[in-house]
Amino acid sequence: MATVQLREVAQARSGDKGSSSDITLFAPNAELYEVFKKQVTAERVKEHFTGIVEGEVYRYEVPNVLALKFLCKEALGGNAASTLRLDNLGKCFGGNLLRMKVEIPEDLLNI
Repeated sequence: MATVQLREVAQARSGDKGSSSDITLFAPNAELYEVFKKQVTAERVKEHFTGIVEGEVYRYEVPNVLALKFLCKEALGGNAASTLRLDNLGKCFGGNLLRMKVEIPEDLLNI
């Protein structure tokens, strides 16, 4: 097993939904998608965003595109028009999630 940041094996996209941030994590193949399903839980994402996400984190599986979608409630300090946060549209959340570390079987790192 190798410990890697998600950025080494995945892609992400994020944005805002009112005061919530919406993050989608994309796996490059089915094998890594299965690893992500086990390790990138709503609880771990909530912990990863400690001090930023004040509400609940919900995870949705989107297997047809090998993705996990996270809805992080109360993450933007209001909505895009009223928040004082620098990232008022939640665009940095995807890049931030990609810094999370996961354990990947070494044989999957070369796929």
